[in-house]
Amino acid sequence: QVHLVESGGGLVQPGESLRLSCAASGDIGSINAMGWYRQAPGKERELVARLESSGNTTYADSVKGRFAISRNSANRKVYLQNTVYLQMNSLKPEDTAAYYCNTQGWNTELRPYDVWGQGTQVTVSS
Repeated sequence: QVHLVESGGGLVQPGESLRLSCAASGDIGSINAMGWYRQAPGKERELVARLESSGNTTYADSVKGRFAISRNSANRKVYLQNTVYLQMNSLKPEDTAAYYCNTQGWNTELRPYDVWGQGTQVTVSS
């Protein structure tokens, strides 16, 4: 099984920054992509940012230029190779939501997986 542990959420004022982290562990095998999604009360879950193993990135229009997704695949520490970060700058009240990490890949038995983290709350308010 693959497990995701997210951290870094919190309460900030508009214009401030936060960095979310998501560490994958377990039978990871080969990761195809890691990403962040968010869900505000009464709204559907939406893609925030996604990073493919090829290096391709996708961002929601609403966060382009403010958020950045990254992963240090070359880190010597294996557990850090499988950690994805979401740097969020110039936060706005409309960024308030529960943020969920997602990873997709193939485990060591070549079975596909699509796993979600438990979510971390980000609240932007003055």
